[in-house]
Amino acid sequence: MKPSNLERNNDFVEIKRVETEQELEKAYSIRKQVFVEEQKVPLEEEIDEYENDSIHFLLYADGIPAGAGRFRVLNGIGKVERICVLSSLRKKGSGKAIMAGIETYAKEQGITDLKLNAQTQAIPFYEKLGYRVASEEFMDAGIPHRTMVKTV
Repeated sequence: MKPSNLERNNDFVEIKRVETEQELEKAYSIRKQVFVEEQKVPLEEEIDEYENDSIHFLLYADGIPAGAGRFRVLNGIGKVERICVLSSLRKKGSGKAIMAGIETYAKEQGITDLKLNAQTQAIPFYEKLGYRVASEEFMDAGIPHRTMVKTV
């Protein structure tokens, strides 16, 4: 995907669709750092049965893997999942860059309706990207979430 510079930062960022086993391992490593180590999500819940049915993405900052996400299609709707960024690049536009890359991919596949399950603390981030809350609060991996939707 199109490289860009992060907001308020000089890091060179690229979003790449995972194509090799090594890239997939890098994505898993980032997800484990963020979700398992930082947020205490059990590993067996983080790495789940949908991995093989998903398209995975990596964010590279100055050539170093620093963020990840995945995408899959359920009943014609794109589901954005497992969006995460290493702590050193948060609040600098990295999450926005991952989301833009995934949304571009979805549009290229003809998928215009997207949904995600946002941790409640991340709702303002997703709202800035045009997502709107579409569910009551629910628990996932011991963390409160709400489903959000967007048409791209």
